[in-house]
Amino acid sequence: MKYGYARVLTEDQNASMQRTALKKFGCEKIFTDDGKSGATTDRPEFQKCLKKLSKGDSLTVWKLDRLGRSLRDLMMVLDDFKERS
Repeated sequence: MKYGYARVLTEDQNASMQRTALKKFGCEKIFTDDGKSGATTDRPEFQKCLKKLSKGDSLTVWKLDRLGRSLRDLMMVLDDFKERS
C-alpha cells in the first residue's frame, strides 16, 4: 500500500498542493496534519499513518521536512522505519 503524509504549519495554509503531488505519486491513502509544526510531537494524523504502515508499504512525503523539522527528529523517524523492516 502506498501512503502519503502532508503537513502544513498554520491552519490558514492549505495542504492541497501536497495532496495533489502525493496522488500523482500514486498514494492510495493520504494523512494530513493541518496547523502542526514539524517540531511538535503532537501530529495525530502522522501517528495514525505510522500505525497503518506494514512491511512492504511505502510512505511518501512532498518534501523531507514534512517528516520533521530537525535532523534528529528525522533520524528518529527513520530508525522507527528501520526497526519495522
